[in-house]
Amino acid sequence: MWKKISHKFEKYPARMNVARKIVELGLRVDRKGKIYCKDVEITDVALSRAVGVDRRTIKSTIDVILKDEQLAEIFENILPAGTLLKNVASSLDFGIVEIEAEALNPGILAQATALIAKENISIRQAHAGDPELEEKPLLTIITEKPIPGKLLKKFLEIENVKKVSIY
Repeated sequence: MWKKISHKFEKYPARMNVARKIVELGLRVDRKGKIYCKDVEITDVALSRAVGVDRRTIKSTIDVILKDEQLAEIFENILPAGTLLKNVASSLDFGIVEIEAEALNPGILAQATALIAKENISIRQAHAGDPELEEKPLLTIITEKPIPGKLLKKFLEIENVKKVSIY
């Protein structure tokens, strides 16, 4: 997806940063140029502070998006992914496994969840970082109870897995 977006902004790095932040946060743009997180309007000023640009850069980025049919289709339909329980998992006695891998290789999520299922552990959430948006995307799996340490070696045996952390 990012490849379809980024070439429209390659001559304007500040606008590229705005578009990237909108995608990263799961914000959407409506036909009137308003920015939303689900049904909550996000002001240009708030977004400009988050990105570190002038609010006029927000407006010009939105103008580019709305004038381009393909960009408008993408940005009008983005939805936030929802709550990620990673930072509160330990407070809830949940388990976490984070896997760093060659992100474009298929089957990593399937193999990791199969290992967890064999231990009869339910999965609460799975979140895969986007390799086009993140330098080191992680696969984060939140489980109903802590992951046994004996699975560490098995996770590392999955093809193209570089690093595994279990919390």
